[in-house]
Amino acid sequence: MKQFMITLAERPRGFHLISDELERQLPLSEIGSGLLHLQLQHTSASLTLNENCDPTVRGDFSRFFDRLVADGTPYFQHDYEGDDDMPAHIKSSILGTSLMLPVRQGRLGLGTWQGIYLGEHRDHGGKRKVLVTSIGG
Repeated sequence: MKQFMITLAERPRGFHLISDELERQLPLSEIGSGLLHLQLQHTSASLTLNENCDPTVRGDFSRFFDRLVADGTPYFQHDYEGDDDMPAHIKSSILGTSLMLPVRQGRLGLGTWQGIYLGEHRDHGGKRKVLVTSIGG
């Protein structure tokens, strides 16, 4: 078992396909075959697995979640970092902050149309860190 930290580039609010960025930073050839656990180290962003081809899917995700949990909702008390603070935490809890993925022959074992999304739920979330644990290899 090995463990290391990856830093993702800063992104604007929205859903971003990060599969390629992760693969560039992951020593997948050392793993060969096994499992990879990704744990986002933040409470205002999320990781999810979905459509990797049509970018309108990511826009639809953004519009859906921004409508489901709107900024500036008057009954939210937690707003220390602005109107997007508590909505970002709720979106993160709904979608989750971790993924368990297979590694096969030194590559992520994703389906043809699957990609890893970073859900950035803050207007200014900054760089995001992912703790990676590899099992096997």
